[in-house]
Amino acid sequence: MAATSEDDSLYPIAVLIDELRNEDTQLRLNSIKKLSTIALALGVERTRAELIPFLTDTIEDEDEVLWALAEQLGNFIPLVGGPEYASCLLPPLENLATVEETVVREKATESLRMIAGDHSPADIEKHFAPLVKRLSQGDWFTSRTSACGLYAVCYPHVSVALKSELRMMFKCLCTDDTPMVRRAAASKIGEFAKVVEMEHLKGEIIPLFNSLANDEQFSQDSVRLLAVEAGITIAGLLTESDIETLLLPMFRSAASDKSWRVRFMIADKFIDLQTAVGPTITKNHLVFHFSGLLKDVEAEVRASAANKIKEFCTNLPADIQEAVIMPNILPAVKELVCDTNQHVKAALASVIMGLSPIMGKDNTIQHLLPLFLILLKDEHSDVRLNIISNLDSVNKVIGIHQLSQSLLPAIVELAEDPKWRVRLAIIEHMPLLAEQLGVEFFDEKLNSLCMSWLVDGVFAIRSAATSNLKRLVSIFGLEWAQNTVITKVLSMARDPNYLHRMTTLFAINVLAEVCPPDVIAKFMVPVIANLAADAVPNVRFNVAKTMALIVPSLDAHTVEFQIKPCLTKLNEDEDMDVKYFAEEALVLCH
Repeated sequence: MAATSEDDSLYPIAVLIDELRNEDTQLRLNSIKKLSTIALALGVERTRAELIPFLTDTIEDEDEVLWALAEQLGNFIPLVGGPEYASCLLPPLENLATVEETVVREKATESLRMIAGDHSPADIEKHFAPLVKRLSQGDWFTSRTSACGLYAVCYPHVSVALKSELRMMFKCLCTDDTPMVRRAAASKIGEFAKVVEMEHLKGEIIPLFNSLANDEQFSQDSVRLLAVEAGITIAGLLTESDIETLLLPMFRSAASDKSWRVRFMIADKFIDLQTAVGPTITKNHLVFHFSGLLKDVEAEVRASAANKIKEFCTNLPADIQEAVIMPNILPAVKELVCDTNQHVKAALASVIMGLSPIMGKDNTIQHLLPLFLILLKDEHSDVRLNIISNLDSVNKVIGIHQLSQSLLPAIVELAEDPKWRVRLAIIEHMPLLAEQLGVEFFDEKLNSLCMSWLVDGVFAIRSAATSNLKRLVSIFGLEWAQNTVITKVLSMARDPNYLHRMTTLFAINVLAEVCPPDVIAKFMVPVIANLAADAVPNVRFNVAKTMALIVPSLDAHTVEFQIKPCLTKLNEDEDMDVKYFAEEALVLCH
């Protein structure tokens, strides 16, 4: 009996060993994902005594299996007996932190950081700090890159002597011969700086940071660009005078770095930098560099900086906004409006309207409106869309009257452009315009334009115009539709051009989706019934298709006495297509 009990207790480990030796990767992966179940079956003592050593000594597998193991071990503390036994998880994770595959190392480091929080200060000194030392002094760069991510969680909990040793080791990592290690150190120096005492931050960490930020060894721009984000973090820990003395030279250097990727990074993080250094340094130093990034030779850098214009200007103190923007930012913006790169103009168009509330009515009318007009006439639809999408912010500043005098003529001009794709772009933007301008203004200025598109010579325009009507009804409501749209659309059923009569049917198809059954029965069904006798077969079979669409929305009486007689007649039509669609629609009437 005792022997049987012992065999049962060994079973989970035996199964795990078998599965981990199986040739099928998926089976091995599944067994790793079930580790917590196996640990529960074994109990905490046997998990510590048998399972963890087994995982430490015998795991050599595919990357996805190792990644899953690293993830599992991060949640293993309750399964080994709680925080007092957390240190037993360090050996397998230490092994995983040295493997060649980056994602496995990163997951192992993440799990080590998680379980570090469950170590007591004594255990950190006794178990975790020695692990950090071993990884930092490993022969292979893989272990040293992993070590960089562990200093911030270890440092606050150790003795003064050990802190000094950790700082020295981190210095070695920052000056490592291998670029990958320096890159890892650059990405983690910001979080390490947060836990280091201020005297050591200024005396040791910032000089290290500056060496990384000026990393010219092997031309490692990847190290320098990571240092930018770390520098912003460190700036948040210092006073303005310290920033100006210790960090500002680095930020200046990054803004004019020979590598466009570093300049792109500083442009991308410029708002965070502005927030970290404060308004005085921004005014005295950063404005010049921001203006320089807007004029950068690389389009990616210009686009990134352009995207930040509104936020940068908004964050400036109100009393200096105009004094900074007019001589420094506005000239660069005027150049960007005519940029050769589409993405730069699209980025600018997405934010330029937001300058109106900052610059005020007079400056908007004098300086910004001409730029809006240029962008509104741009050949690229995304540039035009970004302008139209933000008209409401300008409307609030200069008023609808000024807007109608300046920008709407350009919109109307585009709506009548000889190139049908340009007209199509304006149609697609029209509901957005309608929402921002309001029903009264829309009816006065743009409604006739929308109706004219229904009789355009290009089918794609007519089709888009019918879809446009549906969206307008959703915005302005049914009453507006009955008074303004439906009557005009239905009158087209008498048009001599059969294409326009078909457009009536297409419009009914989409309007029926947003109109109640009584409106469909009262206004639309009689018109559809009249078109059933049209001389053109294309119109007649589209009548059948329209009837099939609206039948589910109609009451039984209307279907029986108005729809079915038309369809029955069409079912006897001499044209095969008409008969086919009429027959399909009749099926829906029963």
